[in-house]
Amino acid sequence: MVMVGAAVIGRILERLGLCHQVVFTRVVISWFMVRKRPAPPGLRIKDLMFGDVPVRTYEPTAPSTGRRRGLVYFHGGGWVMGSIGTSDEMCRYIAKESETVVVSVGYRLAPEHRYPAQLDDCEAATCHFLSVAEAEFGVNPHRVAVGGDSAGGNLAAALCLRLVQGGRGHLPLPCAQILIYPALQMADFNLPSYLQNHAVPIVFRPRVAFYFLQYLNGDASLCKALLEGAHVPADLKVLYRRWLSPDNLPPEFREPSRNVTDPEPSSHDGEVYHLTCVGLEPFVSPLLAEDDALRRTPPTFILTCEYDVLRDDGLLFRKRLLDLGVDVSWHHVPDGFHGIINFFNVGWLTFPSSRGVMNSIVDYVKTL
Repeated sequence: MVMVGAAVIGRILERLGLCHQVVFTRVVISWFMVRKRPAPPGLRIKDLMFGDVPVRTYEPTAPSTGRRRGLVYFHGGGWVMGSIGTSDEMCRYIAKESETVVVSVGYRLAPEHRYPAQLDDCEAATCHFLSVAEAEFGVNPHRVAVGGDSAGGNLAAALCLRLVQGGRGHLPLPCAQILIYPALQMADFNLPSYLQNHAVPIVFRPRVAFYFLQYLNGDASLCKALLEGAHVPADLKVLYRRWLSPDNLPPEFREPSRNVTDPEPSSHDGEVYHLTCVGLEPFVSPLLAEDDALRRTPPTFILTCEYDVLRDDGLLFRKRLLDLGVDVSWHHVPDGFHGIINFFNVGWLTFPSSRGVMNSIVDYVKTL
């Protein structure tokens, strides 16, 4: 509720002309969630620059019989919030428990910087790490995965698509992508999970549209049009339905008890489409990528939570990848909600189920 309250107060302050709501929310979240602590026994933690991109590295200090695995991690926060600091606890845990070198990336944030700045920073940091992994960190560059939560999961999936399509010369591709309740498309905000969990903290349905708009162009006045689907032309709706239809969800997520009343469809608005069409491209909406591109993506771990507007993004992406022959490991959290890993080991804010979520991620990393 802290995050929800901060967003509400921030919106009031913005309307009064005192500050941008995102800036206020960042300050509050940092005050509550970021703690400066020394490195624990068994880890070496450093703040570095990979080119122009700030990163924090987590290196296990225990002797290793060979080259280690690596994970480049992108934090969540709707492309507008979050930092190396907010993901510090989870990166420490992953690095120590899986004996993996973790690189947490401090990519630029919206609204000060917009797409593709965030993706560019993630690519630059990942490629830098791949180029120095063995010499400077004792990491096998062929065992380096990318991953992230929420918007960070979006960036990880988008980066894999960018790398398999564009390549980076002699550098190996990521060996896996780890997607923790990722945001994977902005074509349909009326999937069952959006409607069932529209008012479930900590991410409400309208906020997802708001975050996508901050990422793209900053025009929050278009939120209503996005939620109604007015930004998608009729021909594209037909095209996307083969991937976004609720019929593609696992049977247990299509039970009658889960049914909700669908909103009235909105007519297409050409001006809104013009302003937001880049958001329907694969590097913003990886779930909408063509088969040939997705088929070449690496093995994937997807974590979904029951009480999350983004649940069905992960479920539908899982089906697409499986249909294309990509190896997918899926972990669903029946009592989980969006942002649960941010409540891991944070004192009185800790949720007991967050440890199980973190252990599922660690178990997958150990298989790489």
